[in-house]
Amino acid sequence: MEHRHTLMDSPLGPLTLVATDGALSGVYMVSHRHMPPAETFGARSDRPFAAVVEQLEAYFRGELRDFDLPVHLAGTDFQRRVWSELTRIPYGQTRSYGQLAAALGQPGASRAVGLANGRNPVSIVVPCHRVVGSTGSLTGYGGGLANKQRLLALESGHADAPADALF
Repeated sequence: MEHRHTLMDSPLGPLTLVATDGALSGVYMVSHRHMPPAETFGARSDRPFAAVVEQLEAYFRGELRDFDLPVHLAGTDFQRRVWSELTRIPYGQTRSYGQLAAALGQPGASRAVGLANGRNPVSIVVPCHRVVGSTGSLTGYGGGLANKQRLLALESGHADAPADALF
């Protein structure tokens, strides 16, 4: 497998983008909780990331709601099922860990869903920020709660505001 990476500026700060065999396999924020060691990212190259950067920039401008990118998600079968379910949460909406577990047919697995959600390697594109506590409260986020709050604000009717007003 060939790994490549690049950095892009964003309203959340620099993002490290990682590709595996040309498919997006990582979007990491500076203080990302479960970021793999940088030496696993491969050589730096902008080549495989033009569409990723274009779509992320459009998302941050409030112009893109659904990403259309090839994604390579490395994880357990359960993690990949959770991450797939995350992509079904519509832009501007949230789901609780319990609702996500129920959607997977495992209503008692909200804690396992939370752990899998926290290991999502492709933040923003696979929208783990749309998962909240059972009361709607903001809970953990690999990129930090402040960034989760900013992403949810962008998606919840503030998309018409200039990005610098949200970030």
